[in-house]
Amino acid sequence: MAAVAREMNLSETAYVIRESLTDADFRLRWFTPLVEVALCGHATLASAHCLLEDGVPDPIRFATRSGVLTVTRSADGSLSMDFPASSLVQTDDRDAMAEALRAPVEWTGRSSNGFLLALLAGEREVRGLKPDITRVARLGANGVIVTAVADPNEPHDFVSRVFAPNVGIIEDPVTGSTHAILGPYWAGRLGRTALVGRQVSTRSGIVGVELRGDRVLIIGRAVTVFDGTLRATLTEVRG
Repeated sequence: MAAVAREMNLSETAYVIRESLTDADFRLRWFTPLVEVALCGHATLASAHCLLEDGVPDPIRFATRSGVLTVTRSADGSLSMDFPASSLVQTDDRDAMAEALRAPVEWTGRSSNGFLLALLAGEREVRGLKPDITRVARLGANGVIVTAVADPNEPHDFVSRVFAPNVGIIEDPVTGSTHAILGPYWAGRLGRTALVGRQVSTRSGIVGVELRGDRVLIIGRAVTVFDGTLRATLTEVRG
């Protein structure tokens, strides 16, 4: 699985595994080009979408390293993923983060699952960010989330970008799992439990979040781009 993920060279490659499970329908594992990760949003969304297209009824329960994750299809076709919420503890990393991101940082925190978060002044600062990836890696986190409140009159509530060189991802286009951190954070700051986030990478995306106690619903949509069969070929090398 790790070898195929390296060949795919995407942010994450997901594997749906049929097993006899008492509390779930399938096992689900995710690999970046470097490591296996404990939680991934968009690959979970894609996995559920493919199973639903194959006729598997919803809700679909996945057994994962982060517990059982349930995906439900709504009447409008969107998919809601039930993820564990991750809290943040304030840290004193503003100077180091500012050097790595090459931008002023207003607040920093570390999540319970090993991500660093940096709050910037506004949406423009997040969009225009050109970080020093080598310095980002030296921060020693699974990934660095950069976020800010949305500009006035935008349809989204906050923006973000995610850099994770230590797990083989320079910049992740759209990161569902980090919204399990961003959802509670912005719910606390904005005073609402239902929010819309926009990840403003080059290939940006919209993520809905809804806080429900110690869980977060991550809401999105998926489309099938291609469908095929992967064949393993063994090559014998003689010296």
